[in-house]
Amino acid sequence: MPKAPTLKAQVRELIDGLPDDCTAEDIHYRLYLLEKIRRGEASLKRGGIPHSEVRKQAAGWRKK
Repeated sequence: MPKAPTLKAQVRELIDGLPDDCTAEDIHYRLYLLEKIRRGEASLKRGGIPHSEVRKQAAGWRKK
């Protein structure tokens, strides 16, 4: 199984994918999203609720 990329490698890839005229705010926002995704993935590994289950629950909320 391939080893997951390090945070440093992910940040480099993120920055390399941005346009040359991006702002510091653009970079900050993308880093914020990256961290939110990393935390969500870690939560799932610890037994969080999978997206498919959340969708089922949310479908029930809309019917009420």
